[in-house]
Amino acid sequence: MHSQLEVERKFAVPEDFRLSDVAFPQDLREDGTLNLESTYVDTPDLRLAAHGVTLRRRTGGTDDGWHLKLPGPDGRLEVHEPPGPEGVDPPESLRRLVAVHVRDEPLVPVARLRTTRAVHRLRADGGPVLAEVVEDDVTAESLGDDVTVSTWREVEVELVDGGPGLLDEAAAALVAAGATDPPAPSKLARALGDRLPRPEPRPRPAGRGDPAGDVVRAYVVEQVAALKEADPGVRRDAEDAVHQMRVASRRLRSALKTFRPVLDRARTDVVRGELRWLAHALGDARDTEVLRARLREMLDRDGHEPDRDAAAARVDTELGTRYDRAHREVLSDLDSPRYFRLLDELDALVAAPPLTEAAGRPAREVLPRTARKAYRELRRLHHRAREAESAEEHETLLHEVRKAAKRARYAGEALRPAFGRDAKRFAAAMEEVQEVLGEHRDSVIAGQTVTGLAAQARDDGEDTFELGRLAGLEEARSAAAAEAYDAAWAAASRRKLRRWTRR
Repeated sequence: MHSQLEVERKFAVPEDFRLSDVAFPQDLREDGTLNLESTYVDTPDLRLAAHGVTLRRRTGGTDDGWHLKLPGPDGRLEVHEPPGPEGVDPPESLRRLVAVHVRDEPLVPVARLRTTRAVHRLRADGGPVLAEVVEDDVTAESLGDDVTVSTWREVEVELVDGGPGLLDEAAAALVAAGATDPPAPSKLARALGDRLPRPEPRPRPAGRGDPAGDVVRAYVVEQVAALKEADPGVRRDAEDAVHQMRVASRRLRSALKTFRPVLDRARTDVVRGELRWLAHALGDARDTEVLRARLREMLDRDGHEPDRDAAAARVDTELGTRYDRAHREVLSDLDSPRYFRLLDELDALVAAPPLTEAAGRPAREVLPRTARKAYRELRRLHHRAREAESAEEHETLLHEVRKAAKRARYAGEALRPAFGRDAKRFAAAMEEVQEVLGEHRDSVIAGQTVTGLAAQARDDGEDTFELGRLAGLEEARSAAAAEAYDAAWAAASRRKLRRWTRR
C-alpha cells in the first residue's frame, strides 16, 4: 500500500482553452498524453461520495490501480494499491479504510469516466518539478437505474515540490486566461450530478439564549465526526490516530451522561455502554503507545551508552510487541458488526437526538447546572481520596478523581461555545487536575513496567542499572505529581470559577 498527501486545485475551462496561452511565472513543459479509464465504486446510496471520499480503479496512466482519496485538513490523502484482477471488487486493505462509512453495505460501480489527459510540468529555471498541470477532456457515465452521459473540460494543478504559494500563483494565471471555479468539487461529483447526496450541514454554534438541545447537539455532532475521521488513521496505524479516536469516544460518552437533563437516557445509556466498549478496545494500544514513548524519551535524553541502548532495545521489543498485539485486536473490533451497529446508533443520534422537554428551554437555564453537578461529583471523590485508609485505596480513588475531573473538563469544553470565557476557565482548571493525576498514574504504571522489564533483564543475565535508574526517576515523578495535585485542586476548587454554573 502506497499513500501520499494530494494538494491540488481544479478549474473549469471552455472548449477553446489552451494551457499554452496561460502566463505562468514558471516554465511550463508538455510531457505527453494519456488515455485514462476510471470506474468508481460506492454503496448504492453513495455514502462515500456524500463524505467526500472516492474509490476507483483506473487504467491507462503511470499509476494504474486502485486509488482511494480521503479528505483531510491539509489536502486529500491518496492511497494506492495495484490493479489486481480486472473487476470492481476493491482490495480488502482499501475497503477497510472506508468501512466507517460502508459498514455492511456492498460496493457497486456508480460511474465510469474516460479522460484524455495532456500532461504538463511546471519548473523554475530548469530546477525540479514544482507542480503537475493537466488538461482533461472528460466523458462521464453515471451508472445505475438511469445512465446519464456528460462531457466537459477541466484543468488540475497538483503540487509536486512546490510550496503552497505556487498554487495561488498558478490559480491567478489560469483565472486571468479564462478558467473558473468548477461546478463540483470532483469529477465524480460532477458525473453524479443530482444523484450526489448533499452533506449534512454542521450545526451552527449555539449561544446561551438558544435552546439547550441545540448546544448539546452541536457538541455531539462534532465528536461523532471526530470519531469517524480518526477511523482510517487507526486502521493505517497513523500517528496519534488511536488517541484521537479514544478521546472522541470518551467525550461522547461523557456528554451523554453529563447532559442527561437534555437527552433521554432510555436511548443514550445503551450508546454510552457501547462507547465504553470502544474506548476500552482502544485503551491497551493507546496506553502502550504512551508508555513506550515515555520510557524511550527518558532513555534518549542522556545520549547513547551500551547499557542504555540495551535497555532501550528491551523497551522497544517488549512494548513494541505488546502494541502490535493490541493494535491487531483494535482492528478486529473495528471490523466487527458490533462497531458498525454503534456507528449506526451514532448516525441516528446525530440525525434525531432523543431530546427531553428541558432541551427546548434556553441553554442558560439548563446547562450550567450540568457543569456544577460534574464538579460536585469530582469534589466528593476528592474528599473520599483524602480520607482513604490505605495507600491502595488512595491510589484507586485518585484514579476515580482523575476520571471525574475529565468529565468536568469535557462538560466545560462542550459549553464553551455558548458560555465563552467562563466555561473555558472552568474546563482549563479541571484539565489541570486531570493532567496532574494522569502524570501521577502514568508514572506509577511506568515504574511497575520498568520493574518487570528489569526482572526479565536480570533473568537474561543483562545489566539492569539503566532500568533501575528509570524506576527511580518514575518514583520521583510520581511524588512530584502528587505535590502538584494539591496546588491544582486549590485552583480548581475556587468558588469564583463556578459562579456561572449557579444561574
